[in-house]
Amino acid sequence: MSATTPQPSAAVRTFTQQFSSTRRGARLARLLAYEQLRTWQASPYVTDRAEQIVAELAANAALHGRVQGRDFRLSLTHDLATGVLRIAATDARGDRLPSPVTDFVTPLDSESGRGLLIVTALADRWGTEPYPPGGKTVWAELSHQPASTVPPAVTGHDDTAMRTTVPWLEEAGRPRQA
Repeated sequence: MSATTPQPSAAVRTFTQQFSSTRRGARLARLLAYEQLRTWQASPYVTDRAEQIVAELAANAALHGRVQGRDFRLSLTHDLATGVLRIAATDARGDRLPSPVTDFVTPLDSESGRGLLIVTALADRWGTEPYPPGGKTVWAELSHQPASTVPPAVTGHDDTAMRTTVPWLEEAGRPRQA
């Protein structure tokens, strides 16, 4: 009698990497996340939003979560069964939790203050979790939408709606040039 061993389905894909808590590390995190999503053949709708979210979370981890000599970690979890992509950035500063996004009046010429507002606009949901012994994880989740239900402002066909809603996201709705 021969029994077959059940094989686990490849319903969840993961990517995890540590980066130096520097601007260079944050940039590398964005570039590698984009390439990983292309390897997974995620839709351009998800990839473009995820790339911007990774850029913001990685920059925040490098800038606000930096502890001398400690790296930050980026994790991508792509659940094919539920159609959810989870982006998580873990840093060593658990004492510096991001505040809920309530500042809609940051001056347009300001160089900071909009990162989590951008994450709020692009992600379906986001939050924080403690990372023992003293760190934190800031995460964001994106759901896959069929192309027919994607608003034109996000696909890049007509970015007028995106500019009037969130002016500093002008480039977010445009497709990546190869």
